[in-house]
Amino acid sequence: MKQYLLSVQMVEGGPVPSTETMETAYRDVNVLNSELQAAGAWVFAGGLHPAHTATVVRVKDGEVLTTDGPFAEGKEHIGGFWVITSPDLEAALAWATKATQACGQPVEVRPFQEEAGD
Repeated sequence: MKQYLLSVQMVEGGPVPSTETMETAYRDVNVLNSELQAAGAWVFAGGLHPAHTATVVRVKDGEVLTTDGPFAEGKEHIGGFWVITSPDLEAALAWATKATQACGQPVEVRPFQEEAGD
């Protein structure tokens, strides 16, 4: 089976959800996580701190440089993710539909590259 990244897209500076909305999302995401685990599709998942907490590491002319903030300048960043196994894109998209309903944010689906011998 292939692995897919389901990434939750967050918009920086957007309206802050109410406490009730966040509690509902956390509950619904926990239900989804249980469904993924029961179906054998769960690999790993996690929520991320805001993009401004990121540190970017790069090497330039043999020197390691670190900078604060996200790599890409923009208002949209990954807020969380799931790594799942799925027989095909159609099934991964079905999980993403449940994910976007659970967390209330857009979810991008991307397949992992095939490993040699797969």
